[in-house]
Amino acid sequence: MKLSDMRRLLEAGDIRLTKSLGQNFLHDGNQLRRMVGAAELTRADKVLEVGPGLGPLTERLVAEAGEVLAIEKDSRLVEFLRQRFGDALEPIAAPGRKPVLRLIHADALKFLRDAPHDWRNWKVVANLPYSVASPILVELAQAARPPERMVVTVQLEVAQRLTAGADAKDYGILTLLIQLRYTAHGGFKIPASCFFPAPKVDSACVKLLRRPEPLLDLAGAATFTRIVKRSFSQRRKMMLKLLKEDWPAEALRSGFAEAGLSDSARAESVTLDQFVTLTRCLAPGGDAQA
Repeated sequence: MKLSDMRRLLEAGDIRLTKSLGQNFLHDGNQLRRMVGAAELTRADKVLEVGPGLGPLTERLVAEAGEVLAIEKDSRLVEFLRQRFGDALEPIAAPGRKPVLRLIHADALKFLRDAPHDWRNWKVVANLPYSVASPILVELAQAARPPERMVVTVQLEVAQRLTAGADAKDYGILTLLIQLRYTAHGGFKIPASCFFPAPKVDSACVKLLRRPEPLLDLAGAATFTRIVKRSFSQRRKMMLKLLKEDWPAEALRSGFAEAGLSDSARAESVTLDQFVTLTRCLAPGGDAQA
């Protein structure tokens, strides 16, 4: 879908984009191809797309995947998508054609929170709405059965947080909550000019691959989240002092020693592995496999 096509379709449907919904549609064909290539799709794949918009990415997903679940919040765009993809849409596919696309009119974040799903054999490929990109990624990463991989376009600063390491300025809560379950690979920057309307920030596509084995079980992951959030609640304060609000000093001293942390350590200098080790000490059984 070219930019001229996108403009024409919006005008024909009298659709005015809503800034609050983060409606900046990726139209550049080269960038869309790179995204789909990073997903390495086959006809055996099931794909979740959040925020399909006018469907330029959806079109490519339908062509290459076996099943696509698209969640769109804007009712005007839902109706447009139903008309555009009628032949491939469940449950109204053309006779003799297997339906590939299932379209849901919903707030994606609310849908993910209210309807737990087994995403283990799914891939996420999406241009995530800027306003909810981070919470959607966290929700999927913390699911009991998270997706196999996620190829997503987000704001450049969010991409930098997803891929950061300890002591980097972008390292923080989002980094750790995602990296507990995923490793980041092969990201690429996408200029604002590739979107309509062009946002005021640059974007990037990031590929997140689920770890072959979980670092913590579900109970341990919940404790990990508590530790990380408390540790970053006041970045300038020593982590030990912050954690004493929730855990006894003796357990913390033992955990810090096991993780190789000094009493003066601050959260931004603590690695993922050290947070995991500390979690295992504070939540017995947290190292069991999920």
